[in-house]
Amino acid sequence: MKAWMAAFALPLALVFAGPLAAQETRMAEAGQASPPATIAAAEWLTGTWSGTGIGGAKAHESWLAPSGGTMVGVFVQETAEDGIMFSEHMYLMEQDGSLVVKLKHFNPDLTGWEEKDGMVTFRLIAAEPCALHFNALTYRCDGEGKMVVAVRMKSDAPEPQELVFRFRRAPTR
Repeated sequence: MKAWMAAFALPLALVFAGPLAAQETRMAEAGQASPPATIAAAEWLTGTWSGTGIGGAKAHESWLAPSGGTMVGVFVQETAEDGIMFSEHMYLMEQDGSLVVKLKHFNPDLTGWEEKDGMVTFRLIAAEPCALHFNALTYRCDGEGKMVVAVRMKSDAPEPQELVFRFRRAPTR
């Protein structure tokens, strides 16, 4: 009897653990307020990060040190041929006693994805040591000098679809 249970327990555990282990992003509950936070909670992001992104192609993200409650960042997703697929201009800022990320996407020719006055906004839903969880966007440390960034994509698929970027802190020059 024990051998039978053991034979099925491991495969079942792997099946059910897979989607949970793969989920990096969190979603706010209806009416959930953002927790109190200041830009100091994000200072660990300061610097340049390089790694892999969409389709395993190179990706880069850089954040300037905080200035007046705001950190300015840029993200570049390369193509497999080392060209620019798209970029993002980002603000991680204090707002209403918490933090938000506001960003705009740009094609390689600098035409924007969003309307002129439009942007994508992610509000903070949890802050932990070396991790910031925004609604559908996560920044977290992944060991010494490494970071994971994940964003949940809008999709009709039954399981949430995420893009996961794995970075290493680039050496300073």
